Amino acid sequence: MMRDQAESLRLRVKKMQHGTETKTIAVLSGKGGVGKSNVSLNFSLALRQREKHVLLFDMDIGMGNIDILLGQSSSYTMIDIFRPNVTIHDIIKTGPEQLSFIAGGTGFTEIFHMDEQKVEYFIEQLQLVSEQYDYLIFDMGAGMSEDRLQLLKAVDDIFIVTTPEPTALTDAYATMKYIHLADPQLPIYVLVNRARSDKEGVETLQRLKQVAKRFLGKELHALGYVPEDRTVSNAVIRQTPFLLFDPSAKASKALMRMTDRYLANGEHEEQTKRPFHFFAKLRQYFLER
Repeated sequence: MMRDQAESLRLRVKKMQHGTETKTIAVLSGKGGVGKSNVSLNFSLALRQREKHVLLFDMDIGMGNIDILLGQSSSYTMIDIFRPNVTIHDIIKTGPEQLSFIAGGTGFTEIFHMDEQKVEYFIEQLQLVSEQYDYLIFDMGAGMSEDRLQLLKAVDDIFIVTTPEPTALTDAYATMKYIHLADPQLPIYVLVNRARSDKEGVETLQRLKQVAKRFLGKELHALGYVPEDRTVSNAVIRQTPFLLFDPSAKASKALMRMTDRYLANGEHEEQTKRPFHFFAKLRQYFLER
């Protein structure tokens, strides 16, 4: 506990010295079954291996599986913060590589239907603990609602995970169009999962970029592609993230390259940060509407 507190203090001092804020990412897909949660989890672990402090939220209401992919169980979800004698620290669990995560089972939808006092309390608690992290990553569930959209509009970056299948691409485009119309300035990164060849991965990314540019006037960030790899399914069966199950696997190496690309891009764009940070936007969207 003392070591955790010391590490938290060091991170807070570093942020003050460099003038940085905790960065927020929402990971979503147009349809289920594309491996979004697996990507969210392993990307979070890749950030941890780059010495970034990460808090991963499983936002798939009632169908969360981050804890299953980790082979862990959790007694708490976000809504439990309102239970007597339960604090924000109680609902955060620690996984491999000292990754912090909050299990699924409920989400912001239920929280932001509460009265104003409880909403403000939750935001304050989350803001308090966020100071310990470089990244807050929200693994979003399927579907779109007004509450989900408000959360998406508040984050710094959107990751859209898709596969090369036509139905997945169609749904991915529909999702990015919905988000773009709500906030044209929101950066959108696209990641192709289960590419059966380098050619298929590259062509799928290019196709999405061209369609977004032509019909939305939107420049997408092509994060990269994860190749089809039996290691991934074997890791899921073992309830171990594939990045840890076999770091030398094709999927693991591809994800690490994407993580480095994202970090390099983030450093390059640090000077063009949007003016309002995540918590100010949450308050604006949920308390002032």
